[in-house]
Amino acid sequence: MKIIIDAMGGDNAPQAFLEGGFRAAQELGVEVVLIGRVEQLLGILKEQGVETLPKGVELMDAEQVVDMHDDPATVVRTKKESSMVKGLKLLADGGGDAFVSAGSTGGLLSAATLVVKRVRGIRRAAFGPAIPMKTGSVILIDSGANVECTPEFLLQFGCMGSFYAKLTLGMEHPRVALLNNGAEDSKGDPLHRESYQLLKEASEKGILNFVGNIEGREAMLGGCDVLVADGFSGNIFLKGVEGTAMFMSSMMKKMLSRSLKSKIAGSLLHRDFQETMSVLDYRKVGGTMLLGISKPVIKAHGSADTEAVLSAVKQAVAAVNAGICEAISENVEQMILPREAK
Repeated sequence: MKIIIDAMGGDNAPQAFLEGGFRAAQELGVEVVLIGRVEQLLGILKEQGVETLPKGVELMDAEQVVDMHDDPATVVRTKKESSMVKGLKLLADGGGDAFVSAGSTGGLLSAATLVVKRVRGIRRAAFGPAIPMKTGSVILIDSGANVECTPEFLLQFGCMGSFYAKLTLGMEHPRVALLNNGAEDSKGDPLHRESYQLLKEASEKGILNFVGNIEGREAMLGGCDVLVADGFSGNIFLKGVEGTAMFMSSMMKKMLSRSLKSKIAGSLLHRDFQETMSVLDYRKVGGTMLLGISKPVIKAHGSADTEAVLSAVKQAVAAVNAGICEAISENVEQMILPREAK
């Protein structure tokens, strides 16, 4: 298996991606193609005393870099020689099995859609991160790729999220729910009411296991396995969860350092505290798969360090082995409304 890595995207590029790529080749037994400014990459290796590349690692030159200020809609046209675009072209041409990048989210979404292409019949690709909850993980789809959605989009998100949960989390009948401001079927705006009906019909046909509307707090308590949302609501939900986790972590640290008694308790609970907080560590997750694209594309966290890069590669390997893209392609006809299939 060959994994293509954008070595120039993210806050800690290229150092973290060199180290993460090397570890992936050594620990996971995969081939790795690191794409970036080769002269710069070789200079870093030379400073570290590395004269030859590890087995299974190769470098590909790309002089340009897609940064956060680039217009996502024009990245493919204006940054043809960038590490992101060249990596996606290599993936599209069969030069690798999956692509990992921590670069611009909008740029990656746009470039992957234009270069690698969506699965035929899928209206929009969507990000589906696994978010830790009380009973395990919930797949949130979409977490920000599509701010404006139609009911058809949400139907397809539910189906893609269901396949993803089945194949990567081992759930036989993942519970799919629609993020809404109440559990009643009459709740929400026209988008959510119509989406509810489409998901319900799909469930009655056995396409997925729809359990109805759900509020954010119930989702975090284990009320579903796949949480369907438009990108606007989904991103707010995701950022709210992240902020709450950061707040609770800071409050716990403050509490455990308040007095001599709490400091003693903190020292005794240090390992348990670290294990609990590790569940929320993005470095362990690695990133999120862009569901709906014809080949595996993984968006790593913008602040990805060596550990996070390795985790993102693990996620890419899992996506390839599970056949996520193939499963979506084989079942896409179930996700298209009758009037659209004509």
